[in-house]
Amino acid sequence: MMQNIDDIQINFNADNLWLVNLTLSLVMFGVALDISMSDFRNLLKSPKPVIIGIISQFFLIPLVTFIMIWLIKPYPSIALGMFMVAACPGGNISNFFTKLAGGNAALSVSLTAFASIASLIMTPLNFAMWGNFYEPTSILLKTVKLDPLEVANFVLLILGIPLIIGMVINNYHNIFAKKLARILKPVSILIFLAFIIGAFANNFSLFIEHIHYVLFLVIFHNAILLFTGFSFARIFGLSYLNQKTISIETGIQNAGLGLLLVFSFFDGLGGMALLVAFWAIWDILSGLLISFFWSKKRIKH
Repeated sequence: MMQNIDDIQINFNADNLWLVNLTLSLVMFGVALDISMSDFRNLLKSPKPVIIGIISQFFLIPLVTFIMIWLIKPYPSIALGMFMVAACPGGNISNFFTKLAGGNAALSVSLTAFASIASLIMTPLNFAMWGNFYEPTSILLKTVKLDPLEVANFVLLILGIPLIIGMVINNYHNIFAKKLARILKPVSILIFLAFIIGAFANNFSLFIEHIHYVLFLVIFHNAILLFTGFSFARIFGLSYLNQKTISIETGIQNAGLGLLLVFSFFDGLGGMALLVAFWAIWDILSGLLISFFWSKKRIKH
């Protein structure tokens, strides 16, 4: 019964999420091994892609999500989960997908860095604002208070430290960095997938019983966000390279942070937890699919 969905208790240990984030930092490190300071200097000379990416991440995603919710009218806690996903910054695994897809890795890293830091303000702001715009979710919505130190540690752990170390190694030991990246990137992704599969296995029966509530909604939501990012970049005349990058940065969200917030501030509310948890799984599948597709296509312009 739909009215019982918020009674779902997902087998989730918030402490394990830090292990997942450590794995994501390994992914970030592998990507950073291919990034040089010249990549960022080139972005500063042409800031348009960064501006387009920021607008897409912090303004388009919440707006498109609100329109979807207003039209579809999902169960309130599920809608709140959609707002949570939309308010989170882009996932740093998007950097790996961008690299795999043949996108602009330096742009992807820049956007992930900015979005992760800005999430200190923008995540609670977007979540509260858009959640209150929709009456059914405004009834459920509580005040979201993020511990700045906790979030800062999160950003530093999964992005700052691996980014700096990877770039330093690339700058001073370029040949070694390239050799290490070839080994580290696939290994780190396999480790990350193992974490996700393990978490899914612990909740397999629960997911099978309730997945129909969020299955098509998550897939549709993710597809719309990917299309939104790609189209927005295309409208403003960005290169095909950057169109792919903006699409991935817009469509691949940090569902890990979303889960942490759901369990920290909403006591694992069933509908929210179910949607965000499935987002964490589908994010990987859709990211791999679209990256593989784009990796086989030639750059158009």
